[in-house]
Amino acid sequence: MKTRPFGKHGFQVSEIGFGAWAIGGSWGPQSEEDSVAALHKALDLGVNFIDTAAGYGNGKSERIIGQVLRDRNSTEVFVATKTPPTPGNWPPSPYDIAEERYSESYLRENIDQRLECLGAEKLDLLQLHTWTRAWNRNPTPFESLRKIQQDGKVGLIGVSTPEHDQNSVIDLMRGGFIDSVQVIYNIFEQEPAAELLDVAGETGTGVIVRVVFDEGVLTGKFTNETRFAADDFRNGYFAGDRLERAVKRAEAVRADLEGSELSMAEAALKFALAHPAVSTVIPGMRNAQQASLNCGVSDLPDLDLNLLSKLRTHNWRRAFWYGGKG
Repeated sequence: MKTRPFGKHGFQVSEIGFGAWAIGGSWGPQSEEDSVAALHKALDLGVNFIDTAAGYGNGKSERIIGQVLRDRNSTEVFVATKTPPTPGNWPPSPYDIAEERYSESYLRENIDQRLECLGAEKLDLLQLHTWTRAWNRNPTPFESLRKIQQDGKVGLIGVSTPEHDQNSVIDLMRGGFIDSVQVIYNIFEQEPAAELLDVAGETGTGVIVRVVFDEGVLTGKFTNETRFAADDFRNGYFAGDRLERAVKRAEAVRADLEGSELSMAEAALKFALAHPAVSTVIPGMRNAQQASLNCGVSDLPDLDLNLLSKLRTHNWRRAFWYGGKG
């Protein structure tokens, strides 16, 4: 397992991290036995970075992670978790008030809950789970988090980008308000390469890449007939004609991989890792086999420039209404 610096913060993280949403729920049936096995396999293969959140099963993901780390007596594993805003718009609207959605008293209470679920005395990294550009001129929640940091309950402070406006975090990086950013970056969603990732590199901000498989379609396993369990959030993500459109584009990616000897999942991970600002990529791992496959990608050669150039042509600007449904 190769490692990379986590921004300017003086330590190395595995370039393949463990994305722990699915082991908390919302992705269809998931046994705790499989979740525990996935974590053990990933850790055995050199993973030292785990990402979770309060919202992943209302603390279930955190509790499983905490128990596994205690069972292994692991002290060298870096665990990142997230605090959501108080109930309301997600992402927050331009009219929401930061001090109401992320008040200092609420942050302190929620951080105590995160510590309890993980069974930890200090959080390695606490990320705000969403954000709005409207708060950039006076980002008071990060001032509150720095106070809590001084109390010794939090190590690093970060933010997970709002999907509709990922560039809203650029000012936060330049202003020194955050130590890390978690961003959607994949073969379809390449906008972070325009500026966000470069600013992260310039400011020494750690970069955690999520949704590297675009919720599964970039693994190449989906067809137009794919159906999801009733409790799987992807029923909404791929609603209407979205699945058909995504599968069509994924098959075009597959065609460009012909002769490369890479699977689609391997290419997706290598694509994200090709940007030097990326610290770690956090694919979901629901069982030991998925953990083995994802972790094994670290041992593969980097993408050659010709293939990387081909994959860049699959940038899908889904936010553009005037482009039609393509």
